[in-house]
Amino acid sequence: MGSFIVEGGRKLSGTISVTGNKNEALPVIAAALLTDKPVSLLNVPDIGDVRSMLEIASLLGVRIAPVNQNECGVEAQKLSCSELPVELSNAIRASILFASSLLVRTGKAVITQPGGDHIGRRRLDTHFLVFQALGAQLEIERKVRSDVTWETTYTLTAPDGGLRGADIYLDEASVTATENALIAAAGASGVTVIANAASEPHVQGLCKFLQNMGVEIEGIGSNLLTIHGRKTFGAVEHEIGSDYIEAGSFIGLAAATNSDLIIDRVDPAVMRMIRFQFERIGVIIDINAAERSLHIACNQPLKIRKDIGGAIPRIEDSPWPGFPTDLMSIFLVCATQSEGTCLIHEKMFESRLFFVDKLIGMGASIILCDPHRAVIVGKSQLYGANISSPDIRAGMALLIAALAGQGKSVINNIEQIDRGYQRIDSRLNALGAKIVRT
Repeated sequence: MGSFIVEGGRKLSGTISVTGNKNEALPVIAAALLTDKPVSLLNVPDIGDVRSMLEIASLLGVRIAPVNQNECGVEAQKLSCSELPVELSNAIRASILFASSLLVRTGKAVITQPGGDHIGRRRLDTHFLVFQALGAQLEIERKVRSDVTWETTYTLTAPDGGLRGADIYLDEASVTATENALIAAAGASGVTVIANAASEPHVQGLCKFLQNMGVEIEGIGSNLLTIHGRKTFGAVEHEIGSDYIEAGSFIGLAAATNSDLIIDRVDPAVMRMIRFQFERIGVIIDINAAERSLHIACNQPLKIRKDIGGAIPRIEDSPWPGFPTDLMSIFLVCATQSEGTCLIHEKMFESRLFFVDKLIGMGASIILCDPHRAVIVGKSQLYGANISSPDIRAGMALLIAALAGQGKSVINNIEQIDRGYQRIDSRLNALGAKIVRT
């Protein structure tokens, strides 16, 4: 397992570009299997999760042109298999997105429990309720593997004549379940209505990709989507949208390290709630809509703004257009560098905040009230430590903490960070950081 050796206390300066949205690239790769025509994808982030998705597609019989200069090609002229590879599927949660395109193309999908970040329970019920509503049959088999652990296999079978459109209410506004529903509905006969759909920018990006393939979709950006299914799909070129989570990560990086950074290739239209919440803890963000860039100057106020009446503010995550859960870890680290007290309320995942014990070990004043709430008292002086990255976002948050702290830090298990951030060490070193990969 690789490590980063990080020298803290260095100010950064310069311009850093945001890559393509990982959370759009993954479902788009899965949806590319709907067509037997060539698919060209632009602005694809060259990260671990994307490489895993492309490798899974390749093992299913898809011809892949690997990511080069953030472009890649996918051509699913013929699918040779309906069963996802176990080891790769267990490494990435987005592997479940292949279930919908396999059902459409082959009439069958065999999947195991998908992997991903260990941030709490991430139920699959909504996915299977969607497939069953569209007419698929589900069989569940549990068996013991050689290492005496249980493995669950889910076998989905489409009805004769393929999936059929339906009126579907999602029992939770799950992003991944909405994406699976969109892909399956695109290849189902008739019209499908998805109510309580997620509407995050990456879901909208998948909708635009499907539209480019010839699928008629109404209600994009809302929680009520209407999809007119079809049997044939054309070739398509699609550009992945800007990663607003990465942009938010760089905002937190600049503020926590007292750096002067310009963040470009940003979509300002999706940054409103991110800007609003960072401003509550004293981070001033100058936006240049014409140049699609943000400027975070050094010497930020970094003072937590109390609520009216002097109450301690509560920062919470919510589905779009609320503050994204994927930025809670980064925001929390930034809050440790702001004067005052705030409450972080992570409502969506019960294990995301467990990484704060590492921050406490680095000198942060944090009280973990329960799995969902933490009180941060700043400003805290952070110090170098030997730590490990538990997931993508916590890993990036710990890297920011190491850069903001005094002394040297060693961050282990950096494969987690590489899953979501493209060559982050070389990109930050170009701004003045000192990060050595070992």
